[in-house]
Amino acid sequence: MRGTDGMQESLFMVAKLEDFVPADHPLRAIRDLVNDALVQLNALFNEIYADNGRASIAPEKLMRALLLQVFYSVRSERQLCEQLRYNLLFRWFVGLAIDDAVWDHSVFSKNRDRLMEHAVVEAFFVEVMRLADAKGWLSKEHFSVDGTLIQAWASHKSFRPKDGSDDQTPSGPGRNAQADWKGKARTNDTHESRTDPDARLFRKSHNSASILCYQGHVLMENRSGLVVSAVVTHADGTGERAAALAMLDAVGGRQAKSLGADKAYDTRDFVAACRSRNVTPHVASNETRRGGSAIDGRTMRHAGYAISQTIRKRIEEHFGWGKTVGRIRQTVYRGMRRVDQHFKLTMTASNIVRIARMLCADPQAAAQ
Repeated sequence: MRGTDGMQESLFMVAKLEDFVPADHPLRAIRDLVNDALVQLNALFNEIYADNGRASIAPEKLMRALLLQVFYSVRSERQLCEQLRYNLLFRWFVGLAIDDAVWDHSVFSKNRDRLMEHAVVEAFFVEVMRLADAKGWLSKEHFSVDGTLIQAWASHKSFRPKDGSDDQTPSGPGRNAQADWKGKARTNDTHESRTDPDARLFRKSHNSASILCYQGHVLMENRSGLVVSAVVTHADGTGERAAALAMLDAVGGRQAKSLGADKAYDTRDFVAACRSRNVTPHVASNETRRGGSAIDGRTMRHAGYAISQTIRKRIEEHFGWGKTVGRIRQTVYRGMRRVDQHFKLTMTASNIVRIARMLCADPQAAAQ
């Protein structure tokens, strides 16, 4: 018998958001982990907000919403708020009841500076890693480092001379005609982007095109492949090595360490700087470099060197996830601090996904 194509709603319905979320949904383990980390930030949140006045949106809900934007590749805060209006899974994760009003998308813009000023994303990153460390999942001796380019939210046409002159010759009519820069030198010393002055013109290799971009850097521990430090810098030829040393210094500890890296880190000054910090540089040898490789047989003969060279490639998993899911291939933010905040949040989300999988695979660790 054919059913009728109609919908009859009940006058009253009793249902909880919890009933709509499957028991085995991946967000359940993620939400528990996120809540455990956010509880530890309660004192920080109390410092940020005044004791009196009109109650604002809970920062915990804003942080959960920002994580959802990363997890589900939501392209804008406006679209995220639209999803929160009708997506019951999103409401459950953020902590909004079915009949709670959804805030305006401009709330994110107004609160982003507040979160950035008080380094909330950085503190949240630290708490997530503290929870992982309590499970014994972090290595304190073996690390890997790498960097990636993050395309800036600016076009080549915005890259103008710093002296205010105009070196762009339109190739045709119209306000958005193709510009012609043939025969004109364009460097970071003489030009800057009018759209994003912090972006730099840079190319990854001689076979690739120059783009306005930033460099994102990650320090990963080798036991579980979790990011222990992340930072964004200007894009230049020495940024990767300088950021690697700064992240090593931030990790601290006097015990001997090893650091896996690719050929871009095979320079004599970087290798010497690592050894002065009691860090063994397990850097890929670059024999084609002028003057030869800075890594000799004393380092490469050990089995640990080959292991480091294998494990260091797992950093690409974080970069790949961040660029395809977390949308850091081209940032939608302008300015070093905002891009850095977005990059750190994306790497934190990548860590959370990985930790949640480990908790599901090890019920005993989850129960601790």
